[in-house]
Amino acid sequence: MLGAIGAVACGGGAVQVEVLEDEVAQVVPLGGGRAHTVPRATLPSNVKEGDVVRDGRLDAELGTRLAREAAEWRARLAVPVPDGLDLDSGGAESLTPHKER
Repeated sequence: MLGAIGAVACGGGAVQVEVLEDEVAQVVPLGGGRAHTVPRATLPSNVKEGDVVRDGRLDAELGTRLAREAAEWRARLAVPVPDGLDLDSGGAESLTPHKER
């Protein structure tokens, strides 16, 4: 049964490896869908979290492209910090005691 799940998740298309554990891995189909847990043995031995596996093989080119696109997306969403704004001041003190006074 686990082998069949691994074949469906890894052999039927491209998946991205989200979480790697000793015996299992969580993968997500590219293009959307639910995450699946598969036996780690169904993945290439050199796979890492974030890698893309297509047809049972590591697709380094697609993984690199997806990582670059994600970094570009995060950069577009980033909000610049205005000059002179100190984000570290007062960070250690809780706001709750001030509200209670």
